[in-house]
Amino acid sequence: MADLDEQRAQTADDMPLRLTRRDLFPLVGAAAAAAALVPSLTRAQSAQQTGGPTNRYVYVGTYTAPHTAPGGSKPSTARGIYVFRMDGSSGALSQVQVVDVENPSWVTLDPSGRYLYAVNEVETFKGQAGTGGVSAYAVNPSTGQLTFLNDQPTMGQDSTHVTVDPSGQWVLTSNYTSGNFSLFPVQSGGALGPLADLFAPTGMGPNSARQEGPHAHETRFDPAGAFVFGADLGLDRLWSWRLDAAGKFAANSVPYVQVASGSGSRHFDFHPSGKFLYIIGEMANAITAYTYDAAHGTAIWTQTVGTLPADFSGTSTTAEVAVHPSGRWLYGTNRGHDSVVAFSIDQTTGRLGSPSWVPTQGTVPRGMAIDPTGLLLLAGNLDSDTVVPFSINQSSGALTPTGAVTQTPVPVAFAFGAPVAGK
Repeated sequence: MADLDEQRAQTADDMPLRLTRRDLFPLVGAAAAAAALVPSLTRAQSAQQTGGPTNRYVYVGTYTAPHTAPGGSKPSTARGIYVFRMDGSSGALSQVQVVDVENPSWVTLDPSGRYLYAVNEVETFKGQAGTGGVSAYAVNPSTGQLTFLNDQPTMGQDSTHVTVDPSGQWVLTSNYTSGNFSLFPVQSGGALGPLADLFAPTGMGPNSARQEGPHAHETRFDPAGAFVFGADLGLDRLWSWRLDAAGKFAANSVPYVQVASGSGSRHFDFHPSGKFLYIIGEMANAITAYTYDAAHGTAIWTQTVGTLPADFSGTSTTAEVAVHPSGRWLYGTNRGHDSVVAFSIDQTTGRLGSPSWVPTQGTVPRGMAIDPTGLLLLAGNLDSDTVVPFSINQSSGALTPTGAVTQTPVPVAFAFGAPVAGK
């Protein structure tokens, strides 16, 4: 991979976008979220305070048996949430625990690292039709192991993503098939209270096969914690809210950030400076860069770049997008091309340089995450049942496989936990 800092900026005029067919990834429930990264330190803090490789606990979400994951070719053999001890130098994973739970396709930690929350991506939750679920667990800081606390129905089918607000007081889920977003209070001890509010947009997008209605895919707070945003694949929007003291979605004066029609806005990430925003379009195989207006919770389009090589003729869709903790590079996953695409980031304008690609050594790389030190990137190949770690060159952003591949069923989401004491 060439030095990303020397690569030139490239717009949509330089690289054509590619729309893809829904039949590449027949949805068994929602098109689930991919990688998770909510450490107890902010990314900027962790990058500054970590002196080198750090062994830590890693939590891996899955689609469980007998389900077939979206994009998968065979029924899953996974049981639930897999807890691993990660070698901070190689990314090698050693299994610590398996928590039996149905379709925990996204996992995340609260800001303190004491509690883990997982969606249950189903259409019927514990006998209640028309809803997925969200489950809460306590984290043992010494062993990394999880203890079940409670769960709640999300009142939306196929809950595909879960986020905790920076104060640790609220949990939000994105419910793909129903297209709505749910808000829950966090009770003393980390358990979840009943549903506090539900945001349910209406409408449709231009692609009748994929955008027949709203499809909620991810929520994330801005770096200041002032606004929360929700990606809507069906309506090509990034909804913008504040959370009021009563636990309600309070619409922003600019209610959403618009994404190009038919893009299928799936996931997004902020630059750690808070100046820039990046949205990955699942259907367009593209990443759109924005200048972020932190005062008003909105953004202005800067650039759109494709995620696939110009000579690629196959069918592919994007999945995850993540900005490096240093803010110097951005990475995304391509399912079909089966690669991680990497871009440098101009620190003044937020624009992306020319793309470089690294194969993920497997098929359907849905999950991807960067560890809090910024030294490792983990890619999860859901159809190959492998987690493949890459070292990140701290000068160029280039990715190099470490060779420490872990066989584990349907790895689709990652959450990095506490460092392993004394290791």
